[in-house]
Amino acid sequence: MKKLLIVVIILLVAVLMTQTVPDKAAHKAAMMKAVKEYVDEEAENQGFGDNFLTKLGKGIVTKTVEVALNSKLDVNNYYVFNTTSVDLGDEEKTLSLGVFGHVFTFDKEMLRDALEEAAQLKEEVKNERKVAKEAAKEQKRLEKQLRKEQKRREKEARKAAKRAEKEARKAAKQAEKEARRRAKEAGE
Repeated sequence: MKKLLIVVIILLVAVLMTQTVPDKAAHKAAMMKAVKEYVDEEAENQGFGDNFLTKLGKGIVTKTVEVALNSKLDVNNYYVFNTTSVDLGDEEKTLSLGVFGHVFTFDKEMLRDALEEAAQLKEEVKNERKVAKEAAKEQKRLEKQLRKEQKRREKEARKAAKRAEKEARKAAKQAEKEARRRAKEAGE
């Protein structure tokens, strides 16, 4: 009888756990709360006052983390609990654990690493865009220079053709004049 009661209790707890597993939004909200607390704590530790620039910086950091979480956060469901993780290229880091409707985030060192990774990723994307923009600008400049050079060559070719035509007319007039002079000399 005791064994049956223990099995029933274990089954009830397992069913309760499966019904109270938090969703991705709950994990994200808990992590964003932890990030905001961490950012506030770091700003205070660095000696930044609570002014407009500090608030703006905090907002930028939290928005960057939120964007990174939206794109990189994976929920791993184990039915009675779940975890969230992010893929950092060479490794996958677990960020939180969800059980009985609660989300538990991990240590601040991991948050610091995740924030630095997100900031580095954002900087890399910014640099890649800058390089691509500069390359496109250089390509346009080269194409413009090429078109300008082509137009210059075409203009020179037209000038040379006009010169050749003018010289041909001049030579024809000269030949005609010479022919008239010879005809006149022959007729005398």
